Amino acid sequence: MLFFGYPKCSTSRKAEQWLIANDVAYDFRDIKLENPTREDLEVIWGRSGLPLDKLFNTHGQLYRQMELSKKLKTMSDDEKLDLLATDGMLVKRPIYLTPEFALVGFKEADWAEKLL
Repeated sequence: MLFFGYPKCSTSRKAEQWLIANDVAYDFRDIKLENPTREDLEVIWGRSGLPLDKLFNTHGQLYRQMELSKKLKTMSDDEKLDLLATDGMLVKRPIYLTPEFALVGFKEADWAEKLL
């Protein structure tokens, strides 16, 4: 199980504390230092069941600087995946990836349902 997070992100820290408190195994990957590859993102997207646009960190500074709220509407899925793979700060976090599913963003009830 792989946990993508960012140590300076309060939501990532909260999710990691939840994993520890509930004895849920994971390997940590700092999303900024080792951003997900395009292949990682394809797997996360497929296992999450979410629309691809939901993998973007819409609250992030980089997302706003790049004005992606306007640009995503005209981009293909391939272009979106390529863009997400360029910088981990564009990717919504935290992400918990298993062989069966992926959880994107931290909603305690959803994580508890899937992981406990």
